[in-house]
Amino acid sequence: MKKVIIIDDEAPARELIKEYLNGNDEWVIMGECNNGVDGLKLIREFKPDLVFLDIQMPGMTGFQVLDRLEEVPQIIFSTAYDQYALEAFEVNATDYLLKPYTRQRFKKALEKVQINQDSYMEQLRKLAESLQPETPKSFTPKLFVQTGNKLKAINTKDIIWLEADKDYTWLVTAEKRYLSSYGLGQLEEKLDPDKFLRVHRSSVININFIQEIEKHPSSYDLLMKNGDSVRVSRSYIEAIRKRIL
Repeated sequence: MKKVIIIDDEAPARELIKEYLNGNDEWVIMGECNNGVDGLKLIREFKPDLVFLDIQMPGMTGFQVLDRLEEVPQIIFSTAYDQYALEAFEVNATDYLLKPYTRQRFKKALEKVQINQDSYMEQLRKLAESLQPETPKSFTPKLFVQTGNKLKAINTKDIIWLEADKDYTWLVTAEKRYLSSYGLGQLEEKLDPDKFLRVHRSSVININFIQEIEKHPSSYDLLMKNGDSVRVSRSYIEAIRKRIL
């Protein structure tokens, strides 16, 4: 059985979701509320598998709720506004229900929750990237990594260094190591180059976490503040010299 939270400022909208879920024993409604502040409390308390989330609500928008979560469950947005669809995909929403919607449309949204999380998240990422208009370059303040069937937000400022592992990448923080499904090159493009520096074909470091530099004839070793040692290969030595020596 999977836990559900409903967050919508319109009582009829909440009742409709409950009606459409009625008879589906797989889903258990743990709570509902009519505003983002209480919704955030419910999510933190019950740690649901799925949240039906409105966008424009008193106190806090749906996007602001997600921004304050450390672990993000699967989200189905339910809203009367179509202009937030792209932003919904960018935060890896499972689906976007535009009010008013039918029982059949609701069923399709619920079916998407059943799809293998890894493959569906990758589809959403590709769709968001294809819809994204050309804008001035900006760097993300957070990266999301999958933990079970949820996404955990990692603040990029807390990342000590990144290590490639074939097509995946380990994000190393003081707390623990997290495995991202993105490759190192893809993540590097999302990170601020004023803070993050490639030092090896398999490593990118946050220069704010360098504690010591050990010089060798043809390379350097960087001792990071968490105790990890990261090798600087010959081809990246000049970049290190220009930035921090």
